[in-house]
Amino acid sequence: MSFKNQNETMKEKVRTAFSLSEDSAPHEKIRERLLDGGKITGTNMCVMVCAMIIASVGLNVSSTAVIIGAMLISPIMGSILASAYGNVSADYVLLRNHMIGLGIQVVISVAAASIYFFLSPVKEPTVELIARTSPTFFDVLIAFFGGIAGIIGQTRLDKTNTVIPGVAIATALMPPLCTCGYSIANGQWNMLLGAGYLFIINAYFIFLAASIILTVLKIPKTKELSEKEWIKHRFRMVRNTIIIALPSIVALYFMVH
Repeated sequence: MSFKNQNETMKEKVRTAFSLSEDSAPHEKIRERLLDGGKITGTNMCVMVCAMIIASVGLNVSSTAVIIGAMLISPIMGSILASAYGNVSADYVLLRNHMIGLGIQVVISVAAASIYFFLSPVKEPTVELIARTSPTFFDVLIAFFGGIAGIIGQTRLDKTNTVIPGVAIATALMPPLCTCGYSIANGQWNMLLGAGYLFIINAYFIFLAASIILTVLKIPKTKELSEKEWIKHRFRMVRNTIIIALPSIVALYFMVH
């Protein structure tokens, strides 16, 4: 075999090894999974409030194990992945509905945490709470690559994997919202800003990563975008990414200097 043929064979093996389409589920199944995961139901909302209280207790007493347990049962990531599906499929009604659903989940989550911390006798901020108030670009990387892992796990033909629990722990959507609740309950407005920004980083970069992978998987669009619409859409995504990531880059710069 010539060197050229060996090189082509090696390239083909690498391409196959990293192919996302090799064992991906059918598009209909992906749609069903993501949209079901993003539904706002009474069950999901009850589980979410329970997760918020558990995470708040964990943050209040600096128990990492309790915080991890709360992240594993939280359903909030489902709305983000469903929103990404609406974005990629150009179904903007679907996107809007799931973004509204995410907003409702955030408001209820912060309200539940605020009530807990208002009633809690422990008022001093713990190490775990303070840790959620100073996001940097490292958090952007965690959220982005966690989002990639999460959406790949959700789009596989065989969904019996441990990817989603790991992503839930790594990207940590619940603790920043709990910290926002603590900030509101105790008038710690500087902590509210940092924790709120950390949640925005996590949610947005999971959304961005999921959108990229779903685009690679060629998710069917409800309508074809014109060249002008596509350029406008891409510009908005790039602009939003820069705006959201910029403060974290500045924070990292000051942290290392």
